[in-house]
Parts: sequence; structure tokens; C-alpha cells
Amino acid sequence: MQNQKGNILVVDDNKSILSALEILLMPEFNEVTLLSNPNLITSQLRKKDYNLVILDMNFSAGVNTGNEGIYWLERIKDTNPEISVVMITAYGDISTAVKALKSGASDFILKPWDNEKLLATLKLAIQLNISKKEVSQLKERETVLKNEINRDQRFIIGSSPQLMSVLNLVRKVAKTDANVLITGENGTGKELIAQEIHRLSNRAKEVLVSVDMGALSETLFESELFGHMKGSFTDAHENRQGKFEFADKGTLFLDEIGNLSFHLQAKLLAVIENHKFSRIGSNQLIPTNIRLICATNRNLENMVHEGLFREDLLYRINTIQIELPPLRDRGNDIFVLAEFFLKKYTYKYNKPNLKINQQAHEKLLKYSWPGNIRELQHTIEKSVILSESNILKPDDLYLRQSNTISSNNSFTTLEEMEKQMIQQALEKNNGNFTAAADQLGITRQTLYNRFKKS
Repeated sequence: MQNQKGNILVVDDNKSILSALEILLMPEFNEVTLLSNPNLITSQLRKKDYNLVILDMNFSAGVNTGNEGIYWLERIKDTNPEISVVMITAYGDISTAVKALKSGASDFILKPWDNEKLLATLKLAIQLNISKKEVSQLKERETVLKNEINRDQRFIIGSSPQLMSVLNLVRKVAKTDANVLITGENGTGKELIAQEIHRLSNRAKEVLVSVDMGALSETLFESELFGHMKGSFTDAHENRQGKFEFADKGTLFLDEIGNLSFHLQAKLLAVIENHKFSRIGSNQLIPTNIRLICATNRNLENMVHEGLFREDLLYRINTIQIELPPLRDRGNDIFVLAEFFLKKYTYKYNKPNLKINQQAHEKLLKYSWPGNIRELQHTIEKSVILSESNILKPDDLYLRQSNTISSNNSFTTLEEMEKQMIQQALEKNNGNFTAAADQLGITRQTLYNRFKKS
């Protein structure tokens, strides 16, 4: 951004002033837009990303108080707090100048002006705007990075042929910028594979931004992904970058892509195809350079046939598809993972001598693990917490007895019963959270939150 000359908006009701500034400024800056009507300022600022506004202090004939300029200065700052504004007037008044500076103006210029001094003032004001933008973007990216860093550190564990085949494909794909679709049952480690692709990619030094599409309501989708301008809707109290801006030059991971509603799929497709987007409340197109990775536990091809998922979007996101094997198909990886989680939770809960006996290992191997690695992790943690000796035996492993619910089922807790009911509802509705929520008599968001905790 250091080489950017900047875009300038000039607002003055004097046509001769506009012409003179256009001639002076055009050779020095990227773009100069002229407005004689201040009522068009707000809409113009939403059309293009400006670095600087040159604003007249007075617009009504016979008025020289400067109050009109102060009013429009405040409206500009409401729309874009970071933009630089240089006030310009024929009436030299120290109190007016001080008032303008207190209201957020970067500087104050008198008519008639000295061309060299004017250009120097404008270039300093533009550099101030660029610096403010860079600081703001760095702060927002720092927040995203902190969130990513603060995630639990996780590892890809196992050596089964099924897992080795996946990792071999990951190594081949990672060095490209090809869009990747990761599929597999819940709890198989799709996000972990996305992190590995990013780690091995040419974008590894940039940020990986993760978005849980299943947790996004339709009303928040555009704001979360594309950002918004201050005042563009009720709760938009300030300008905000979206995930596409955060992830620029890095990787964007869209988890649970199958939960995205049909009409929002079209908006996502447009950004993927055009490599451009705009924030809510702005017509300014922002270029995007991201590596896209998506994940889902649903069969998107079946959803295409059912009219629930766009075929053109599916083609865009799955240049390469990586199917993760369920835990039950990974053989001895179950033991390796169980021992890993045992070590983690014996340390966490201060039970260093706890071991799993052979019979308990056999029970782990025979179980179907419908919740995959996530379920195994929760099972080991629960067993460690409730253990009363240094040996975990089969009876110390609290596994589901059945994937269905009947009057003969017995549950240790209401939580276990809830997990069973959620699992049954999702299986009956082919993973459709909305239909499953309707069946259970709760909101989709409530179902999703409880499912993620299970």
C-alpha cells in the first residue's frame, strides 16, 4: 500500500473550483471524483473506496459560518471513520478551523491555495488514511490469529493404510491452490485435515480462517463472510471486515458447507467465480485471493439430485475431494488414539498411573464408533474422570449400547438420552439439521449447538 497514490473525492458547489482541482490533482493521484451536491456524499462513499475527501465549508449562498461543512464532515466520519478529510474555505477563521479539526478533519486549507502546499497536505492526509487502514486490518487479523492459536493443539494420529492414503493425497494437493472438498462422517477430523493442507501449502505463512457454516444464521452469513459498513443495518456500529478479507493470501476453511441454504449458495458461488465481493452497505468491489477448503458430512451429489445443493457450486469447491475413513475402519488406530487421549486426560485430571487393560482395548475395537474420533475422545475423558482404580476395564468405558432408542433403553444421564435422540433424528432425516430440529421440537440453532457438544 505504500506506493498507492490514493483516490480523492472533491465536494464543492463552485464549478470553477472543481475544475481547477481536477486539473491539478488528476496527474498526482489514482482517481479524482467531483461532486457539487453534498447530499450525494454518503452514496458516493459506498460506491468506491476513497482515501481522502476535500470538503468545502459552505454550500448555501451568503452563508460563511462553516457549519454546513462541519455537518457533512460528521456524516462522512459516521460512514467511514478512517477516511481523511481536508476542509477548504475562502473564509479564514481560526475558531472554525479548530472546530473542524476537533470534529475529525485532518487539515484545513484556505482559498486561494498554493499548489505545492496543497499537494503536500493532501499526500500527507492520504498517507494518514493508508496507515489507519493498515493498523485496523492488522488489529483484526491479530484477533483472528489469536483465535486460531488459542484452539486446542491437535495432531493427526495413526498409521493405518486408510489414513496413510489420505495423508498421501493431502501432500500432493497441498502445494497447489486447487479447491478441496473434505468429506466424511462427523468426528473424523475434517478440520484437522484442512489445517494440514494449509500447513503444507505455499500459503502456510499466512492465516487459516475457519468458518462453521452450520452455526451461521442466514441473516449473519453475508456480514460474517463479506463484512459490512457502519450503519448498513441496525447492529452495524462500525465498519467490519469479513472472513474473505481476513483470509486474503491465506486459506479459507468453510466447515459444514452442506448446511448452507440454496439461495446463499448462489452468493458464495459468485464470489468464488469472480474473485471479488463487496461488504454489506457498499458497492466497492474488493478482490480476494484465497485458497478454499470446504468440508461436509453430507452427500452433496445426492443433495444436487434433490435440488438442495447447486451443481455449479459443487464443481467449484471439489476440484479435489478427500474422503476421510470412519474410525471403525482404521483398525489399530483406535488403540493409538485411545492411548493418546488417555495420556492427555490423565495429565489434565492428575491420574498419571491410569492404564487401559486388554479387555477394554478389545471392547474399543468392537464398538462401531458412530461419533468417530470425537466420540472416542469424550469416552476416554469420561472414563478417566470417573475411574476409581488405576486400570480402565470394559465396564469403565461408557459406550452407547444401541444407535436406536426404545423403551428398553436405559441411560445413566439425561445427557446420554439427549445424545441418542439427536443421533436418531439426524439419521432419520439424512443429516438435515432443519428437519431434525422440527422433529425434536427445537430450533435448528439449538440442535446444532447441542450436537457440537455431544
